[in-house]
Amino acid sequence: MPNAVFFVSFKLKKGASVPDFLLAAEQLNNGYMSKQKGFISWDQLVDGDTWADVITFETMDDAKKVAQPSGPNDLAEKFYSFINFNSVRQHLFSVEKSY
Repeated sequence: MPNAVFFVSFKLKKGASVPDFLLAAEQLNNGYMSKQKGFISWDQLVDGDTWADVITFETMDDAKKVAQPSGPNDLAEKFYSFINFNSVRQHLFSVEKSY
């Protein structure tokens, strides 16, 4: 059972292209995130102009390592270029129970 979720909510910058943002997210997922230790899945949610990334990992240590990147990453930088950083809220959750 997965036991850690990295949850990030945010808004895109004004005028950001949603298709371009989703392409950058897919490239980040395929080129980096999915290769990280313990990675299980990444879901992107949207409600109006609020987005959320729900990234599931096998362990809390795995999630913490991704939440605190150790160096520059071109794929991440492209993804982040679409995000309004004043709107970002992030949390690391332990999965208490799955049904």
